[in-house]
Amino acid sequence: MAVYSAQRLHRLRVVVTGGGTGGHTYPALTTIRTLRARLSEAGTEPDLLWVGVEHGLEARIAAEEGIPFRAITTGKLRRSPNLRELGRNVADAFRIPLGLLQAVSIVVRNRPAVVFSSGGYVSVPIGIAAWLTRRPLVMHEQILTLGLANRILAMVATRILLSHPSSVEHLPARARKRAVVTGNPIRPEVLAGDPARGFAAHGLDPELPLVFVTGGAQGAVQVNDLVAQILPDLLNECQVLHQCGGYSLDRMRQVAAALPPHLAHRYRVVDYVHGELPDVLAAASIVVARSGAGTVAELTALGKACVFIPLIPTGGDEQRRTARHLAEAGAARVLAGPEATPENLRNEVLTLLREPQWREQLAEAARQHGRPDAAAAVTRELIDAAREG
Repeated sequence: MAVYSAQRLHRLRVVVTGGGTGGHTYPALTTIRTLRARLSEAGTEPDLLWVGVEHGLEARIAAEEGIPFRAITTGKLRRSPNLRELGRNVADAFRIPLGLLQAVSIVVRNRPAVVFSSGGYVSVPIGIAAWLTRRPLVMHEQILTLGLANRILAMVATRILLSHPSSVEHLPARARKRAVVTGNPIRPEVLAGDPARGFAAHGLDPELPLVFVTGGAQGAVQVNDLVAQILPDLLNECQVLHQCGGYSLDRMRQVAAALPPHLAHRYRVVDYVHGELPDVLAAASIVVARSGAGTVAELTALGKACVFIPLIPTGGDEQRRTARHLAEAGAARVLAGPEATPENLRNEVLTLLREPQWREQLAEAARQHGRPDAAAAVTRELIDAAREG
């Protein structure tokens, strides 16, 4: 990254927008943290304002991080709506002009050096306001294809940051020259896990291979059901740490209680893995997970052998697209739709356990697709856009 003078970056003013889900909120948060760290090296700090919806995840995260927050009124236009959603579309259509007026007022008053959007429908009014007021707009897309909000903003963005090279083809031809592949920002602490701490945190045996199963923070009933049916077979050859989510915790504890005594100590089930997640990931030989953008970004940056079970359907069937993209490159195994059976999951995991050389090949291929420096790359583009704007 170029070295910028403290004078040039003094109190760099940035308006951040994006949220609604963790997939949009956490990349923005990671970028903000990285920007703060970079500017502190120059003896200064950014002047930040996060714009989102009043009760969105982004409002809570901004408060926790001490970032000033402004809420705007906005609406979400749903594609292919049913009758109920059609009514909500009509109601939201009346909110959009108000949100745009609020957004223009915020940008005019703050006069940011750059506006950063991480996507979600809340980002559209601020992105358009940046364009109307001729402020540089840097947008970031986390998934392979472009979400509806980012398809709109791509027409006016100064820079379009993408997580995957294949995403360029989803842009309008005239927007492609403004595209930069940066990867999806991930928390730096994820890359600094300690395997010994990961084993110790849950009373696991460091001499046994560890399979970490997770359906995400909320768990995934489908993943939990598959694992429940094959646990004894897996535990004969490994130990399993299972993040099952609060909804399935009682059920999976019952499954654990029914395990044969000689295997029971090899299974640990929790509702949520907290701050020790980086250590757990470092300890894991195999990860069984959904294939959301953030999860994939972290696991490929770490170079983990993974069996992905995509959530279907998602917007644009994005999880399956992402998982298939990696599988075709030999960087992951995928069980999607009718392929996601207990027998297939058992075979995938046991084969990876029994063939460590293949497991390492899979992990190395995943590592080649990872971008551990994505947050630094996004931050660099943000600073460059502010400097040139």
